[in-house]
Amino acid sequence: MTDRNGIFAGDDPFVLARAWLAEAETTEPNDPNAIALATVDAAGLPDVRMVLLKDIEADGFVFYTNYDSAKGQQIAATGTAAFVMHWKSLRRQIRVRGPVMRAEGPEADAYYASRALQSRIGAWSSRQSQPLDSRATLLAEVARQGLRHGLHPARPPFWGGFRITPVQIEFWADGAFRLHDRFQWRRAGAGAPWTVTRLQP
Repeated sequence: MTDRNGIFAGDDPFVLARAWLAEAETTEPNDPNAIALATVDAAGLPDVRMVLLKDIEADGFVFYTNYDSAKGQQIAATGTAAFVMHWKSLRRQIRVRGPVMRAEGPEADAYYASRALQSRIGAWSSRQSQPLDSRATLLAEVARQGLRHGLHPARPPFWGGFRITPVQIEFWADGAFRLHDRFQWRRAGAGAPWTVTRLQP
């Protein structure tokens, strides 16, 4: 039995994660939903980049991207990813690891439609992670795609969501003299019961 109380209390890590994010939204000046997403390439070399987390669901974390990007291809190859969400103002972080599936269909369509028109056209225009000879080339493609798709572009078939269904979530809070509080939630797979362990700092 772990001595979880205060900011660590609760029986559902997704509810806890949403509560931490909601608190961060009142303190972080920019992008409180930013995550450092880690994947692995074909050579086994780790790769990491910042993306924006768009939803914490009942059993997963969702973000959106170009499926043909480096991260999209790496996720397709391994079916796994990890991320850390860090809030400097709160001195807290959440680490997540697990299998990943595409999040497509109506939910992806709805999120795409909620974005600014320029961002929707930008999704059509960018061959994300591919070489680009100049910014002028990109802007010309944006203009071309804007004329092609008009004011109500449909979601590109190569763009959509990824859902991480974690097998491990760790909640970390800064402690005095580097004696941090860490609680790791682990399970065998989606739907399996969670085991919570306090970790050494």
